[in-house]
Amino acid sequence: MAKKASPKADSGRRKVAKRASSSSGGSRRESRSQSQSEGVQSDMVDALIKLLQSPLVIDLLAVGATAALAAITETRSSRAQGAMDSRGSKKVLKAAGKAAAAAVGRRIATEFDEIKAASKRAGEGRKATVDAEA
Repeated sequence: MAKKASPKADSGRRKVAKRASSSSGGSRRESRSQSQSEGVQSDMVDALIKLLQSPLVIDLLAVGATAALAAITETRSSRAQGAMDSRGSKKVLKAAGKAAAAAVGRRIATEFDEIKAASKRAGEGRKATVDAEA
């Protein structure tokens, strides 16, 4: 006759099986969440790269850099003519930053105005098309 398994021996096997399955499931979850977070980060990096490569951003950077360079050049030329300032390079950098910010702000305002005008023209064109069909 076969010997019956004791309840203690059976429950011990179940605990071992549960521990093994929970530890492997946990590592799967961790690796899945880790790969998802890496995927989100790579998506964010790709989006940032695309944004930086857009013509508008490149244009804004060029406008800002040109304005900053002009401010630095203006300060250097006035310094060469004898107008010395005790604050020196700090003032030059501050003026360059202000000039760059102002130039970028003007350029963005111009872009928005152009977009609004194009939108109005497109809206008027649609109205004329609808009126002609009716």
